[in-house]
Amino acid sequence: MTRILLISGNTRPDALHTAALRTAARSAPAEISASLYDGLRDLPAFVPGEYSPPDAVSFLRLQVSAADAVLFSTPEFAGSMPGSLKNLLDWLVDGGDLTGKPAAWLSVAVPGQDEGACTALEVVLAHAGARVLHPACVRIPLTQSAMDNSGTVADPQLHQALLDVLRTLARSLDAPRPKVQPSWQGVSSLYPVVQRNDASPLRSWRAEIWRPSE
Repeated sequence: MTRILLISGNTRPDALHTAALRTAARSAPAEISASLYDGLRDLPAFVPGEYSPPDAVSFLRLQVSAADAVLFSTPEFAGSMPGSLKNLLDWLVDGGDLTGKPAAWLSVAVPGQDEGACTALEVVLAHAGARVLHPACVRIPLTQSAMDNSGTVADPQLHQALLDVLRTLARSLDAPRPKVQPSWQGVSSLYPVVQRNDASPLRSWRAEIWRPSE
């Protein structure tokens, strides 16, 4: 059984982001257990180096530790993710709880409305050592009217997208981990050196600088 923790960055109980994740929890396939974290509003402010974290933080860390992967959905406030979600992530970064953990995000906004939040989330997840799975990061624009009285979303497109996301996260657990790069390459991760495969004998010593394309 694959366990996936769902974390909404919206503290409103009627938030569309939370409704989408609640839908994922209720419609997950039999081989996946998806649970929705609901303690965001109860988390105290992050205190660096806190040796005895509050119970709410300990419970959060316990849930993250028990999960095989984490799926986020967050709105954008002031060009970034909400402070409440950043606070949650600060606690997890401090505890090393996301190290090596597969993670992805689900956007329910139209393009142009939450790019800042998604980018900021990925940056923090990278600092946390999480494995951001871009194939599992999807955008399914929804409107508030899509949410029903039970706090879920009946949109069939969202249901299919959620199944795909959850199964992609589950499959990632069986995929081989990437090989650790040598230390000399780690310090040059922005411009990793890639040896030419077609180099001539006179040029075999040369290397190219590879810059990731957008």
